[in-house]
Amino acid sequence: MNLKFFAGSILLGAGLAMDAFSVSCANGLNESDMKRGRMNLIAGMYALFQFMMPLIGWFCVRSIADAFEAFRRFIPWIALVLLLFIGGDMLIGGIRGSREEERLEKEELSFGKLILQAVATSIDALSVGFTIASYQAGMALTACLLIGAVTYGICMAGLEIGKKVGTRLTGKASILGGVILIAIGIEIFVTGI
Repeated sequence: MNLKFFAGSILLGAGLAMDAFSVSCANGLNESDMKRGRMNLIAGMYALFQFMMPLIGWFCVRSIADAFEAFRRFIPWIALVLLLFIGGDMLIGGIRGSREEERLEKEELSFGKLILQAVATSIDALSVGFTIASYQAGMALTACLLIGAVTYGICMAGLEIGKKVGTRLTGKASILGGVILIAIGIEIFVTGI
């Protein structure tokens, strides 16, 4: 673990958290009098799922990679394709503009809906297990903790912004998140081959 590892994990967390940021802005706009405890619950739920998904992906890939050693040489290719796909989708969604934030404004956020939002905004993080497959358990856990912590901070900021400003920044957040994920995918591919 070195500075590059920590910086990469933090940037990965920032890129992955942009969907949750967008939804947090919309949730903040929807509930402008939201209390601090509810904000912590929402941001904490997004962070928990952003922490768990890459760890689950890492565990699955490590189980497969340990059984099939030849699979390891394809990991940079898989990471590149997945992150290009996810980042490209976020980039296109940000450029076109998302209707999700508008829909969220009209609905009350129940605990069940919060879980669905957390899953939906973190499912792409499952593929990050491929990108961190070469990490030992301690490094993988640390990277996932950093991703979760960054997500928590970004979502708290999103809720505050949503409460004060609205969803004007959500499209730009998706564009930024997409660019970050694409850049990380290219970096992983170049250093992995």
